[in-house]
Amino acid sequence: MITRTKDNCDIILISGEYWDDHPLSPVGVIARVLDDKGYRVGIIERPETDEDFTKLGKPKLFFGVTSGSVDSMVHNYTPMKRLRKDDPYSNIHPMPDRAVIVYCNALKRLMKGVQIVIGGIESSLRRFAHYDYWDNKIRRSILMDSRADILVYGNGEKQVLEIASRLKNGKDLIGIKGTCVLSRDIDESFRVLPSFSDVTVDPERFLEMQAAFSIHQNLAQEYNNNYILQFAYPEYTSADLDGIFGLNFSRKMHRDSLLKGMKYSVVTHRGCIGTCSFCSISMHQGNSIISRSEQSILKEIESISYIRGFRGYIDDMGGPSANMYGMDCAECSKGECIDCPKLERGHQRLISLMKKARAIVGIKGIYVRSGIRHDLAVDSPEYVKELVAHHISGTLKVAPEHFSENVLRLMGKYNNKFEDFIDMYNELSRGRKQSIRLYLMIGHPGETMETISKLATRISKMENIENFQFFTPTPMTVSTCMYWTSMNPVTKEKVKVVHDYNTKKRMKRKILSVIGH
Repeated sequence: MITRTKDNCDIILISGEYWDDHPLSPVGVIARVLDDKGYRVGIIERPETDEDFTKLGKPKLFFGVTSGSVDSMVHNYTPMKRLRKDDPYSNIHPMPDRAVIVYCNALKRLMKGVQIVIGGIESSLRRFAHYDYWDNKIRRSILMDSRADILVYGNGEKQVLEIASRLKNGKDLIGIKGTCVLSRDIDESFRVLPSFSDVTVDPERFLEMQAAFSIHQNLAQEYNNNYILQFAYPEYTSADLDGIFGLNFSRKMHRDSLLKGMKYSVVTHRGCIGTCSFCSISMHQGNSIISRSEQSILKEIESISYIRGFRGYIDDMGGPSANMYGMDCAECSKGECIDCPKLERGHQRLISLMKKARAIVGIKGIYVRSGIRHDLAVDSPEYVKELVAHHISGTLKVAPEHFSENVLRLMGKYNNKFEDFIDMYNELSRGRKQSIRLYLMIGHPGETMETISKLATRISKMENIENFQFFTPTPMTVSTCMYWTSMNPVTKEKVKVVHDYNTKKRMKRKILSVIGH
C-alpha cells in the first residue's frame, strides 16, 4: 500500500519533488518496488514545517530521503548562481538548498532514533569529497553532513529492498552493494582514495581521486580516522528492468509535476556508453547499456493504450540517448564501448522494436523526444530512415555541444560525423514538415572568448539552433574536476578555465546576439 496519510507505515519516503505514480518519478519507482514486496509505504512531498515531517508518524523500518530527480542546488540556481524562482519564465517550485541535508537534520531533531536512508542524484553524486560550485570549495561526503545511516547511490531498487529486508530481520547494513556507510574499519578489498584533508589542499590529489572514481570497485575515503566506504554497484540485468518497469504504475501525476508532457513516455534502457566529461551518468547508472526486453517494452506500450484519456501518442521512447537501446555488452566495464569495433552500430534491435511498437492497436504515433547520438545514428542509414519517417514529432533533438576541436576534446565529444549526419537527415526528411534542433554548451573548461567568437560565427550561418546552456560544474564529473583544478585529470595538462562572471556574461551575450533569444 502507498499512502500520504497516517497509516502505520513500514517505510516513509520524503521527496523534494511531488510524487508521481510513474516510472520516471524517482520516489514513485522506489515506492512501487517496495509496495510490490508487501511493504506499507508512506510518502511526504516537499515538506516545509515540523508538522509535515511528523504527519505520518514514525516508520517501522526507516525514512528514505531524496531531493528528487535533480540536485537541489541545480534545481534552485542558474549557472550564474541566480535564483531560478526569480526568472519570470521559470515555473519551478523551489526546494530547500541542500535539501537532503535539511530533511535529514529535521528528522534527526523531530524523530529521534529513526533509521535514515538517503538516495537520488543529490546523494549519489556527493557520496565522496566533492567540489561544490555554489560554495566554491570542497565539501565532505553528504553522508556526514546529513548524518544518515546509509547512502544509496545509482538506481536504488535492489539496494532499498536489501536495506528493508535487513532492518526487518534485525541485521546490520554493512556490505550492501550500491551503498555507502561511515565506518572505523576497512579491509583489503577497498581501494583507498586520497583523504578528505588531502583533496582539500592539494589539486594533484583531487585529480587522483577523480581518476579513481568507479562504481565497479569497493572504494574508501578517510575522514579523521573514519572511512566513507563505497560497496561496488550491484548487477542490474534486462530481467531486473523488465520487472521494475512492469510494475503497476497508474501514471497519475501531480498537477505541478516536473514530468508534464511525459505522462505517456516509455524507458527502453539504462546507462550510457558515451564519454562526455560533463555528464555524471557513468557514476550513477553506469557506463554500459542495460536494455529492457522487446516483449516488456511492447507490453508496457499496449497497457498505455488502454488508459482512459490516452489519445494514441507515446510522448517519448528512449533513455539517456534514445538510440543506444540494444547496444548492451557484458564483455568488459572499461567504459570504452562507443569506440569498440565490436559495438553493434546497425541499430537492428531498436529498428525491430520501433516497427513492432507502432503496429500496436491503438497507437497512432511513437515519438523520440529524448535526443539521439548523431555519431552513432549516422552509421545506420536504415535507422535514420525509420526515425525520420515515423518517430519525429516536428523536431529531432541533437546535441553537437560545440564546434571547437579543443573544447570538444575536453568535453569528451567528437563531431567528425556531424556534417554527414545533417546531410543524411536533410535528404531523408525532404518534403516533410519537420526539422532538426541543435543544442549547444558554452563556458566549458577550454572555452575562451576566441572559441566563443568562432562558435558565434559558425552558428550565425545556421537556422536550427534550438538552445544553449552554460556549463554548470556538478559533483563527480571530469569537467568539474577540470573547472576546480584547471587541469585535465586524464592527461594532467593545464586547461584554460573561465571563472569570473563578467566574462561568462560576455560569452552568453555573444551567443544570444546570434541566435536571437
